[in-house]
Amino acid sequence: VLEVWMPGTEGANAIADVVFGAYAPSGKLTMSFPYSVGQVPVHYNEYSTGRPHVPGKDKDRFRSKYLDIPNAPLFPFGYGLGYTSFEISDVTLDKTELGMENEIKASVTVKNTGDTAGTETVQLYIHDVAASVVRPVKELKDFRKVTLRPGEEQKVEFTINEKELRFLTENERVESENGVFEVFVGSDSTTENKAEFVLKK
Repeated sequence: VLEVWMPGTEGANAIADVVFGAYAPSGKLTMSFPYSVGQVPVHYNEYSTGRPHVPGKDKDRFRSKYLDIPNAPLFPFGYGLGYTSFEISDVTLDKTELGMENEIKASVTVKNTGDTAGTETVQLYIHDVAASVVRPVKELKDFRKVTLRPGEEQKVEFTINEKELRFLTENERVESENGVFEVFVGSDSTTENKAEFVLKK
């Protein structure tokens, strides 16, 4: 399935190049595609709920869920396929405590596990576990595009600093708050590949 949006006058040639293998697709979705219109609005950076859905407990009446469709979208934000496959290692942090002046390096190793060259967009999301106001379950903070030959692997590194953790707090100021943060790195917004660090100002 190709989602080409508004490709312009050369769109047909571009589509033909992808279909016939002259070009390897590497695009990622800039929005979540709903499973059903009943899910709208559906977005990856939704707010946490006090009764989160737990897979396998669909009969639990006190969970935030639909009765006839999954909670998850058909295609999540950041999703995309190509002509090869990639493997992303566990997230590694060079330190687990962040201050006002220092920074944390989050890294993963990306490997092309398919039999053709391709490009992967490695995405970094951050979750503020507890704050003075409700925070999204994930927020995209950075991404890297990596082109690899079959069997090739490469280390991808992200830099996290205090400025990236700021938001409009209950004090009506854009600032960060001390606490635990989760770092997710993966190929789309559904990734559960994560590590934790603590912000201490």
